[in-house]
Amino acid sequence: MTFACIGYTDQTIQLRPGQTTLNINLIVKETALNEVVVRGYVKRNRDEQTGSSYIITGNNPVANNAVAAPNAKKDKKSKINGKEYNGGNAGEALKRLPSGIRDQGIIGYNNRAVPGNESYAGIAENQFIDPKTTPLSTLAVDVDGASYSNVRRFINSGQLPPKDAVRIEELINYFKYNLPEPTSGDPVAIQTELAAAPWNPQHQLVRIGLKAKNVKTDKLPPSNLVFLIDVSGSMFEPNKLPLVKTSMKMLVDQLRPIDNVAIVVYAGEVGVKLESTPGDQKDKIKQVIDQLGAGGSTAGGAGLMMAYEVAQKNFIKKGNNRIILSTDGDFNVGASSDKDMEQLIEEERKTGISLSILGFGMGNYKDSKMELLADKGHGNYAYIDNITEATKSMVSEFGGTLFTVAKDVKLQVEFNPAKVQSYRLLGYEDRLMAKEDFNNDTKLGGDMGVGHTVTALYEIIPVGVKDSFTASVDPLKYQKTPASVHNNNSNEVMTIKFRYKNPDSDRSKMQSVVVNDNPTDKTSDDFRFAAAVAEYGMLLRESEFKQNSKFDQLITMAKSAKGKDDDGYRAEFIRLAESTKNMMKTTDVTAAK
Repeated sequence: MTFACIGYTDQTIQLRPGQTTLNINLIVKETALNEVVVRGYVKRNRDEQTGSSYIITGNNPVANNAVAAPNAKKDKKSKINGKEYNGGNAGEALKRLPSGIRDQGIIGYNNRAVPGNESYAGIAENQFIDPKTTPLSTLAVDVDGASYSNVRRFINSGQLPPKDAVRIEELINYFKYNLPEPTSGDPVAIQTELAAAPWNPQHQLVRIGLKAKNVKTDKLPPSNLVFLIDVSGSMFEPNKLPLVKTSMKMLVDQLRPIDNVAIVVYAGEVGVKLESTPGDQKDKIKQVIDQLGAGGSTAGGAGLMMAYEVAQKNFIKKGNNRIILSTDGDFNVGASSDKDMEQLIEEERKTGISLSILGFGMGNYKDSKMELLADKGHGNYAYIDNITEATKSMVSEFGGTLFTVAKDVKLQVEFNPAKVQSYRLLGYEDRLMAKEDFNNDTKLGGDMGVGHTVTALYEIIPVGVKDSFTASVDPLKYQKTPASVHNNNSNEVMTIKFRYKNPDSDRSKMQSVVVNDNPTDKTSDDFRFAAAVAEYGMLLRESEFKQNSKFDQLITMAKSAKGKDDDGYRAEFIRLAESTKNMMKTTDVTAAK
């Protein structure tokens, strides 16, 4: 048997007759431990070179997942821990391995990953809602796409992501959509589309698209940036600090002479590595970045406070003042709980300094913390899993990543109960707001950067269609239930209102648009592609609302909606969906056995 672990030297052990104990001693490399791979081997003829492998990372019993080499000789026997196993059932030996090899959870190939030391905020999926009792749906927009690149990382490594790692709105909003530019001088324009829901043609799907205006780079305000970089021991891995350095140097290449950047680092202690420096001194800035090394604990709270002090010291009035935090999210010294971080950001956000988050790495990735920080810090959140994603965030989408054109953007949708029996918002579970918050300018929405697009999808069950999702309640005893339905002759399905503030204003502006009950049979590429991504998310989450969703259907729909796709991101999604289909099919077959 061969034992291999990332961070350790492989060890091969020859099983001897009568051997009852395996002593496994792996020699540590300098790379941090991520996962253990255990391979079981039996002696085979040259034409029987078939093997089996399993990835072990530790809370679930391996016994449920042992795999036999399919073509192994049935008469070959081995003993492990005093038990005898036929060669054809060599994988059975894995059942006796201690489940505590690692306390990271067990991950089988093509099985759903157990988060282990990674953390994800729990998601309680939005339900179908009766508009007669709850006619308003209110949310803060979200332009983040971190969930998509994180999901891609799992799929490309041969694992299904944890369900709570799948945020449908972030999958959808990872992609660009061909929405019309604002024409009235406003920073944001809205577009809507209504058609049958692909996963249930009796239902309708409404796409709400927001598009922020484009601004040429030479017209953008000067920037006061602080690179806040986590250099703690957990950032030692190749896909963490080295990738951070590459990403930051890409961003430095985009800076103009009127931009300034400072560098603050934190591990067990906090330090300013570079005072605010003009963007045309690129070699000086890059030299400091190149010299960074990882080690020690993680004083994330102290690092944030220092970064805010540096940003405030170099504050540019009417400029772009922003901290860019690069980390795996592991804050273990000082203020480190989600609540501590939230309070810190809420105290500092009034200074006019935004906070953007770049997440890196795997195995110790704290998604829940980073999403929270970005939401509270008036900033965006991206997960950088490879150099291509770094290029997308730091170069291709430079303006949208750094420069806000509309802040505190909120949506409020009123549904007409004469047309809508029930409705459901796909995703945005952590962006919902109380209906009163829509008109309250002290309640923060989401920010939209240069050229950003935001898509929100609502699934509607029209009046008269059988509704198996909305639970009924008994009539009320002391008051009438519910309010009577007005506008019965209206063709309106819903009214959409959205609010935003200009970056230098604390007072919001509002626009509204009506969606009529005129579903189209000729949907746009953007509608079909967004619907395909949403369907993918529901299947990946194993949503109770997936209905007739199928991989073949969404893949066909995505292919028909690929459009121009200059950057190749839609084609990549199609490949990802095909891989996921095969993985989930294998998982289903394994589970059935």
